[in-house]
Amino acid sequence: MAHIKKKKSKELPPVSTASLPDIVFMLLFFFMVTTVMREVDLKVELSKPVATEIQKLERKSLVTYMYVGPPKSKYQAKFGKEAKIQLNDAFAQLSDIQPWVVIEREKINEAERNQMTVSIKADKTTKMGLIGDIKVELRKAQALKINYSANPAGSKELLYSTTNY
Repeated sequence: MAHIKKKKSKELPPVSTASLPDIVFMLLFFFMVTTVMREVDLKVELSKPVATEIQKLERKSLVTYMYVGPPKSKYQAKFGKEAKIQLNDAFAQLSDIQPWVVIEREKINEAERNQMTVSIKADKTTKMGLIGDIKVELRKAQALKINYSANPAGSKELLYSTTNY
């Protein structure tokens, strides 16, 4: 007569964690390489105006920022209290806008250069004459997609109002 043997319950083998440090370091390296950490040192005061008709930008990688406003107090002795233009980390004149647009356009992929948007982050006390002069210089540089940065009414969340020329 044959004996039927009961199957013994087999334990699962332990999970090997030998490759875990390799995976962690690969993920760490990936995020270190792909993360862009760029912050502009603002040299102008920015109190954004309030807007009711706003849109959020979809592709922020194609946006280049221009800051306009009165210099911060530590720069007022040298530059005065009138509104100034800040391009990247330096104060600029109106004549500097066209070369700046060309340089910023070169940083973008060639196929997407026509989609480049210049976002003007202007203080609400900035005179429209200066903004109009900036727009003229941007037109000369063929930067026809312009955004005005604003805060929505009743909120402090940053959104953008889009204007195309």
